[in-house]
Amino acid sequence: MPHKHNADRRRRIPKMSFKVRNWRAYEAGLRRRGSLTLWIEDAVLGDWQSTGPGGQARYTDAAIQTSLMLRMAFKLALRETEGLMMSVLTLMGLTLSAPDHSTVSRRAVALPVIQPAQMPLGPVHVLIDSTGLQVYGAGQWLEVKHGLKSRRTWRKLHLAVDAANGMIVAQTLTDQDADDPSQVGPLLNQIDDPIGRVTADGAYDGVPIYQMIVAYGDEIEVVIPPRSTAVPSGEPGPPTQRDRHLAMIAEHGRLAWQATTGYGQRSLVETTMGRYKALIGPQLRARGFAAQHTEAAVGVAVLNRMAAAGRPDSVRRQPVIAFQLGIEGHLALDLSSAPTPLAAHRH
Repeated sequence: MPHKHNADRRRRIPKMSFKVRNWRAYEAGLRRRGSLTLWIEDAVLGDWQSTGPGGQARYTDAAIQTSLMLRMAFKLALRETEGLMMSVLTLMGLTLSAPDHSTVSRRAVALPVIQPAQMPLGPVHVLIDSTGLQVYGAGQWLEVKHGLKSRRTWRKLHLAVDAANGMIVAQTLTDQDADDPSQVGPLLNQIDDPIGRVTADGAYDGVPIYQMIVAYGDEIEVVIPPRSTAVPSGEPGPPTQRDRHLAMIAEHGRLAWQATTGYGQRSLVETTMGRYKALIGPQLRARGFAAQHTEAAVGVAVLNRMAAAGRPDSVRRQPVIAFQLGIEGHLALDLSSAPTPLAAHRH
């Protein structure tokens, strides 16, 4: 959050601690993430491949997607992915063949986009943000080979996250020169269910963004912090959402605005981006831009599968202040952490 309480002395404040309330289910979900129990549905096996001229196998999009998802989940090279797929099909006692690494690499360029995760019924609270992914290109080769410094090439992954369950509901991949507001429309176009609220950081502030979001529904609430230099629109009629945000900040302050609007929930999309880089990886392996689009979409699909396997239900620990009367009659304070509201106890 850009504005925090006690910002000038936060280094002296201890880090917040949290308690996981569903630890048993979450621990079982973490074990399922690393399970090697693999199976392929009968519907996919029935449409796995066909035979072309000369007996050459022709693989469907489902077969290519399966190989790419296994590659992303276990962080394998293409040839290692081919060997894993062959082992799985052999252990299942099937006579099917696995797509070779050349076919997977070639087909990934034009592979159809994987559909985002299913969302619950009702208005969705969408959190939008972007993060950078490294690309190993000519600049990195020169730096490794000759020690020359050059401009680093990277891509921007734009995500739309459901605040209720942390699932990624839309994603786009652009080059490093694309600005964040330009991807709001493409992200919202991927969401079919009604949208109740859109939350983003100050980089998305601007009258055009508000107008674009409202075009998807007049009842959508937009929570974007205005810039420090923002001024009211001055349009006739009732004040716009952005004007109301400016009036509230001018009257009560920016911290009060953040607490009233629930802007702190935007941290959930930052958590999702950190989860993507930790579980999927901070860089793209594909060389071509089209293949990188597919790689990012597959990575999002794998991350949603992992999140569906088990997510922590955590609550913030509130400090409990206990007063104790010492032997010499002095009042002592005992500060501890517990997942209960702030309370004072006298012994």
